[in-house]
Order: sequence, then structure tokens, then C-alpha cells
Amino acid sequence: MKKTLFLLWIFLAAGLHLYAQQDSLKASRYVMRSTMIGTGFTNVFDTYLSPLEYKGVEGRFIHESMRMTKLMHGHVSGQNLVQVYGSYTENLAQNADMYTAMLRWSYALHYQFQLNPSLKLLAGSYIDLNGGVIYNRRNSNNPAQGKGYGGLGISGMAIYKFNLGRFPFTLRYQAQLPLLGIMFSPEYGESYYEIFSLHNGDHNILFTSLHNRPTLHQILTLDFPIKNTVMRMGYVCDIQQAKVNHLKTHIYSHDFMLGFVRNIYLIRGKNRISMPAKVTPF
Repeated sequence: MKKTLFLLWIFLAAGLHLYAQQDSLKASRYVMRSTMIGTGFTNVFDTYLSPLEYKGVEGRFIHESMRMTKLMHGHVSGQNLVQVYGSYTENLAQNADMYTAMLRWSYALHYQFQLNPSLKLLAGSYIDLNGGVIYNRRNSNNPAQGKGYGGLGISGMAIYKFNLGRFPFTLRYQAQLPLLGIMFSPEYGESYYEIFSLHNGDHNILFTSLHNRPTLHQILTLDFPIKNTVMRMGYVCDIQQAKVNHLKTHIYSHDFMLGFVRNIYLIRGKNRISMPAKVTPF
């Protein structure tokens, strides 16, 4: 009798495990992809180039891909996020201008907590890489400052779904806080010619954390349907700061975004079907 019960327990456990695998595999076929473009205001400050703040306009492009994974029985989602942004800024006297161009890539893994049918909380970690340049036309010796940094951090998200009449809406807020990383930076008064041609550079690759790179990336979005298309409007508040090698720098961005969302179900390999606007897996 005990042997029979034991065998039944094994078959039941195996069946539940197989069902969980099939369910997570089905969930991993849902892919959410969004593209947004927008503009806003920025404040750029870099003491390697100038002791003054520069303010002006910024343009930003964001592409996001998000899907469930098979981790933790299908409760973990993966988010791939690419951002390209650039700005034109002037100092307070408007007698000098500066150009900034940056590229940011991040990948996050979130464990999803379904609190109720309308509210979902996500928490996890992410990795990111950043690169770009800040160019000041007024400078002659050191007109540009190269940017290269990245690291690991924590990421959180809240997703709230609601209806207005018969129309579904999705409100989402995400925040990312970098904790550990590395950054390239010249020393105060050190030229790039000394670093790369004379090979006199030292202490140019630096460890970063909250003490010398307090940064917070935030995105607030609202999804809403227009006929069979899911539109997305958003607001980006990107606060980047660093103090390394006796140099201070920051980029404060406030951008308003507009784009669209595609919810896709992968059938086999690259075969896929677009899902109706009312179906929002994330």
C-alpha cells in the first residue's frame, strides 16, 4: 500500500512538473515589443570641459523587448532595453554650446508578483552598458569627453491594468538603480593624447558605486488602444551623476515619449502572429 502511494506521488509530481514546464514554455512565447521616440529638456555638466552647466533640448529613441523566460517555473521575465539620445545645449550666457550623444543598453530579469488581476509588481536585477561623447565647440585643447561605463543594479516595475468604458489601459512605472560598476574617465587636466598616444594614463578605469555614481533611471508609460493598434505615451526621468578623478559630471534628462506596442505570439521559430490590441500579456 505504501509503495503504491509512493508511486502515485511520484507520477503526480512528475505530471505537475511537466505541466509547469509546458505552461512556462507557452508563456515564454508571448513577446511585447515597443518603440518610442520623443523630446524634452536636459541639463549637462562636465568639469572636464567646462565649469558651467549647459541646458537645452534632447531627443530620445527607445526600443524595448520583453518576454517571459523558463526561470523559476515561468515567473521571471526578461527585458531588453535600448536607448539612443542626443542633445544640443548652451550655457547661461548663450555664448558657448555643447553636443551630447549617448547609447544605453540594459538587460533585466524580473520576478513577477501577481498581487491581483489588475496589479503586478516586478523586482530583480539588471546589467547595462553606456557609451557616447560630449563635445564642446568652444574648447581647443580638450574639446570632447568620451563616456564609457556600465555595471549591475536593481530594477523594479509596477504594472496596473484598468478599463475606461470598454477600452483597456496599462499604466507602468519602472526604476533602475545602479549599484556596482566601472567607468572610464581621464584625470583632471589630463588629455586623451597623454592617455592613448604617450601611454601616460593611469587610474582611468575606476570602480563605481552609490558613493561616486548616484544615478536613477525612471520610465512612466501608459498604453491605450486606437482601433487595432496599442499606442504608448511615456515620460523619462533620467538622473545620471558621477564624481571621479576630481571631475564632476551629470546628465539630467526629462523627455516625453510617444510610440506603439506590438504584442506577438511566437508559434515556431521565427513564425509569429500579432495579437489584438485588447490582449496585453505584460
